[in-house]
Formats: sequence, structure tokens, C-alpha cells
Amino acid sequence: MYLVTAQEMQAMDRQSIESFGIPGRVLMENAGRGATQVLFEQFPDLGQKRIGIVAGRGNNGGDGFVIARYLAHKKLKVTVFLLAAQKDVKGDAAANLKLLKPLAVPVIEMPQKSGFSKYKSDLVHQGLWVDAILGTGLNSDVKGYFKDVIEFINRSHKPVFSVDVPSGLNSDTGQPCGVCIKSQVTATFAYAKTGHVLFPGAVYTGRLEIIDIGIPPHIADAVGPRQYLLTPELIHSAYNPRQPDIHKGATGHLLVVSGSPGKTGAAAMTAMSAVRAGAGLVTLGIPKSLNSILETQVIEAMTWPLPETLDGTLDETGFDQIMNLLSDKKCLAIGPGIGQTQETKNLVHRLVQQTRVPLVMDADGINNLAGKAHILKKCNVPIILTPHPGEMARLVNTTAREVQEDRISCARNFATEYNVHLVLKGARTVIAHPDGRVFVNPTGNSGMASGGMGDVLTGVIAGLVTQGYSPESAAHIGVYVHGAAADTLAKNFAPFGYLATEVMNAIPSQIKDLAQNR
Repeated sequence: MYLVTAQEMQAMDRQSIESFGIPGRVLMENAGRGATQVLFEQFPDLGQKRIGIVAGRGNNGGDGFVIARYLAHKKLKVTVFLLAAQKDVKGDAAANLKLLKPLAVPVIEMPQKSGFSKYKSDLVHQGLWVDAILGTGLNSDVKGYFKDVIEFINRSHKPVFSVDVPSGLNSDTGQPCGVCIKSQVTATFAYAKTGHVLFPGAVYTGRLEIIDIGIPPHIADAVGPRQYLLTPELIHSAYNPRQPDIHKGATGHLLVVSGSPGKTGAAAMTAMSAVRAGAGLVTLGIPKSLNSILETQVIEAMTWPLPETLDGTLDETGFDQIMNLLSDKKCLAIGPGIGQTQETKNLVHRLVQQTRVPLVMDADGINNLAGKAHILKKCNVPIILTPHPGEMARLVNTTAREVQEDRISCARNFATEYNVHLVLKGARTVIAHPDGRVFVNPTGNSGMASGGMGDVLTGVIAGLVTQGYSPESAAHIGVYVHGAAADTLAKNFAPFGYLATEVMNAIPSQIKDLAQNR
């Protein structure tokens, strides 16, 4: 399912009007009528409330005027609070504003803060707000009078229905522009915007409903949005059911290079998650002093003791052994719990440049590339990186906060520059590919904010690559089922407090669902 940017949506609107010949007023009518239907569906007691439509002078306000007209047809108590002078409303919005007069819909002009203060007694008696102030084009902080109005609406503790996008939300990044309307329901038009599904935008958006306003599909395809939402249908189509006579030799052999003193759990979970995801064979390469410990933790996986430093971390002298081990492997996973000693860094750098099988990197595998990301360009096989925001920040020499402010651009820019598949973890994980396409994952919940979840994801993705899935499909399926497993636990067990190993053990049931729904 497409997720569109403000620029892409504007291009679709423009081409629908100019090239295809749908009048802009028709698109606005379709938007307002569809939004009104959602309003009635989501607020069954609408007829018992005073409805205040707070409108700006642009097309977002125009959509609000159409809604006001349909509410008036139903004889509901509706008032339009216009944050402009009527004479300043132009185009299709002005045409729809004029239609309110013969219907006797009150339109209160409040072009300045003084008007806002004058009519505050009317404002406080509204039982529900329709937010039609600002549209999708906002990219700077809301200030002054509009800021005061948004803060007033949020403080009113009345339900809010937003038109297209909550006013004050950056529809591309999901970040509030200083202040933002907090809606219970948002009705958006044609396609969801990226800011609706990314956090914190999803919180401000509330329940999202998408209204078909008549944008022709061929125009949407011609504009070519490069953002998508992972849907069950997409995941089902990527899943390949097994042949009934398949054997373990045909389901691949994975090598995991992981672990250091105090972090054997990361190594064990990565290896066992790959088994849970269906890898036929898994070998876990760890520092030799940890071998006896890991042998008792990973019954189904094999272990291989590797040379270690005096600190018990992986040593560069193990490079040749690892390369020999890769001779019959389908994938190499590096990173969970390996540490960041110089010897380990050297080992990671050499493996990235010389591995002959697809590579999945997480945690310290990524941290060991900080300041050395150019090494990725020397790799001749597909790479999947799975950083959390802190690891991503170290990789690109910025802060986690800056990464979070525009997750899609950060992931896309890195993936395209370094020719990697990048899984930027977190609430609504972002998956970026070398060709610039980006997918947002809707599964997962706040209970996943605990140790070991990333190790499980690394193992699941690597296990899928080992079975022959493309890096793209492995990333999509892995991220989706990982989050879905946690959602099942949150629903059936508790919203948090479940363990990464419990998510790991729930992976097969999610894969079962894929097989049944294919």
C-alpha cells in the first residue's frame, strides 16, 4: 500500500485536475462527503453534540466547508470558525464557503487573535471539533495565533476529527511542527501519508481512515510514490511454502559470528531464532572460552570455537577459519554481543570486504563500522543492516534524536549511498532498499522495548536469507512476523514483561499464519 509524501500527493491532485480533467471542486466534494461519512461512523452520537469546524482559508478549510454543508443537510448544530476573513478565501474553498450562506450555517470570522478572544464563549460550548486548519504542506513550526488555537482545542478535552492530517503535523516525517492537534480520528484522502503511520505522528492521528476521492490509479502509479506500508497481503505474497519432501540440506546452513564474555545470550538467541525461522542448519562461531557455555544453550545449533583476545573477544586471527567455515554456508550473521575491541573491529572489517555470502549485521557488528562505513562499498554480496537509532547515529556520525526526526530520509539516504538493505528498528520499523524504496512496518508494540529483541530479529532475517529468500523479502517477512509475534504475546499475555525468547518461540506460529493465508 502506498504511503505518500506531501509533494507526491500534490502531484497526484494536480495531474488529476490538469491531465485527466477532474475538476478540483469535484475532488474537494468527494473528500468532504467521504469525511462526513467517516465522521458519522466514528461518532454515533454526533446528533447530540454542537460541532465546531475550525477552518483555515486554504483547501483544507474548503474540505471543512463541504463537511459543514453535509452536516447542515442532516440538521445538525454546526458552526464554522474561520481563522481568516471570508474575502481572503479563494478558489474551490471560496465556492464551498458561499454555499453555507443559503443553508444558514453560522460562519464566525476570527482572522486575528482578538476575534479568537471575542468568541471564546462560543468555542468552549462546542462538543466536538472538526480540525480543518492546516493541510499536508506544512513544514515549519506553527506560531502565533494558530498555535494558540491548536493549544486551546487540545486543552478543551473534546473529541477531535481531523481533515486529511492533524493540523501542525509534518505529513512526511510524523513530527509535530511545534504544536499539533491531537485527534481521535483522522480522515485522509486518496492515500495515507507517511507522517500518519510513523511515530509520534500515529499518536496525533488517532484512528486513520482513508477516503477514495477519485484519483485515477494510473496517475498514482505515474507519480510513483517510493514509500509503502507492509501489509498482510504483501507479506503473504512474499512467503514461499515448503515442498513436502524438502530436507535440511536444502533449507540452508547459516554461520553466526557472535558473543563475548557476559553476552552469550545474544549469540544464543540469534542462532536459535534462525532455527525458529526455518534455517536447516546453524553454526555459531564464538570465542573459544565460551564454547562450553554456548554448547549447553543452543542444543539444535552447532558451535565452533574461534580464536580470542586476552579479553575473551573474537580475534582477527580467526579470519581464515571463518572464511573456511563459509564455504558451504548460505548466509553470514555478524554482530550481536561481539564487543568493540580493535582486534574484533579488524575482523569485522575484513569479513565485510571478503565474505562471499549474503551478510546480516546488527549491534556491535554495526558499531564496529562507525567512521568506516565506506568499507560497505567494498562488499560484493547483499548486505542487510539492522541498527536501532543509536547504532544508526554512530554509523552516520549524528545523534539518535536527529535520526528519529526523519527516519525515512535517514534510512533511504544511507541505503542508496552504500547499496545496502537497511532495517532501522524502533516503533514502526523502517526498511530501506538500495533502489530508494522504503517500507514501514505496522506490527510490534511497546513491550518490545527490552533486551534481546534485536538479537531475535537478526536471527529471523538471517534464517530467511539462509533458506533462499531475497534480502528484500527476508527483511520484510522477518520484521513483520517478529512484530506480529510480539503483538500476539501482548494480546494474550501482557502489554509488556514478555521475553525476547518468548517472541523467538512464537515465530513459528506466525509463519504458520503466513502459510495458511497464502
